[in-house]
Amino acid sequence: MKLIVATNNAHKVKEFTRILEPHGYTVLSLRDAGIVCEAEENADTFGGNAYIKAKAVFDLSGLPTVADDSGLSVDALGGAPGVFSARYGGPGLDDIGRYEKVLTELKDVPDEQRTARFECAISLVLSDDEVYSFHGTCEGKIGTGPRGENGFGYDPIFMVGEKSMAECTPEEKDAISHRGMALKKMDAFLKQRKGETE
Repeated sequence: MKLIVATNNAHKVKEFTRILEPHGYTVLSLRDAGIVCEAEENADTFGGNAYIKAKAVFDLSGLPTVADDSGLSVDALGGAPGVFSARYGGPGLDDIGRYEKVLTELKDVPDEQRTARFECAISLVLSDDEVYSFHGTCEGKIGTGPRGENGFGYDPIFMVGEKSMAECTPEEKDAISHRGMALKKMDAFLKQRKGETE
């Protein structure tokens, strides 16, 4: 099955490809599909934003489309950055600036209160009448500084056990990540659906 990944984030396209292609999916980026789309993510939930992106690309392509919206929720910050993870701190900040902002906000917070989670909502649009949602969560805590060279976004400050997400190999990350969990649920659903239609 061909799936367009509705994102302009090359890191996410790589992750989707790495997780889905071994299961028989042909993953197309927006560029591969010849689509230019900047959907406005103005929903107040990860699921709402994922749907906005997937539906916009599906409407342009007519092909099965998958999109995710994900982010970091830090308990000591009342769930922030949450749905604003990609824009946290304003438009002038890059990934490093955003995670440094989180670290600054937590500088006086003790280790046991630095609990956090990565959350992912995936929206799969197969037709106008077939829209499905899948969710994944990865529990952890915020470290005291960046560690590791892998990953992107908040990965260098998000600790899972003794490692930051950025210290994990891509395979280790896929096995435990919020996006990996949500994509596994989507894969299981599509396999079951295929079995029912054959």
